[in-house]
Amino acid sequence: MYLGRVSSCGPVVCIMLSFVLSRSFCQGVTEAHRRCYSTFGSICRTFSTSSPKCEEASDNGSVVTYSELKTMLASHNIQLFDVRNPDEYQAGQIPQAVNVPLDNLEESLQLSPELFEQRFEVKAPTKADDNIVFHCRSGIRSTRALSIAHQLGFSKARHFKGGYSEWVEREGK
Repeated sequence: MYLGRVSSCGPVVCIMLSFVLSRSFCQGVTEAHRRCYSTFGSICRTFSTSSPKCEEASDNGSVVTYSELKTMLASHNIQLFDVRNPDEYQAGQIPQAVNVPLDNLEESLQLSPELFEQRFEVKAPTKADDNIVFHCRSGIRSTRALSIAHQLGFSKARHFKGGYSEWVEREGK
């Protein structure tokens, strides 16, 4: 593969490292060396514009909107897990939410159905359930919870990205 003139612009090592480093670094290298590495620059631009952003990848069909959440709550067709800390949960919660703090989530989702029900006083979720929804204050911890659940095989789990903050704002509380 031809990478352009190397002699006046720096060692080949710089080029190779740029391929494995972050997108922002890649874009910086592209701008700084665009005259010397035109082939490299076009490859790097393709990489930086075609790769999905983390948010896009994690939100792919996994986000529940406020109106969807309201519908699920009204029909009692939801297993809503609040992954905030217990003190946050005690200060206010979305109706029907069960507090399973993020730090305990992985362990909790691996409990036997009997132990889960004993600990949380609700039916244990199963990997086939399509009504599992996580939420936190603003969507950051629920995104992590979603990732944990997906890794454990709860592939249909989703999260309410707006979290308790959006709930309070929309409910006028």
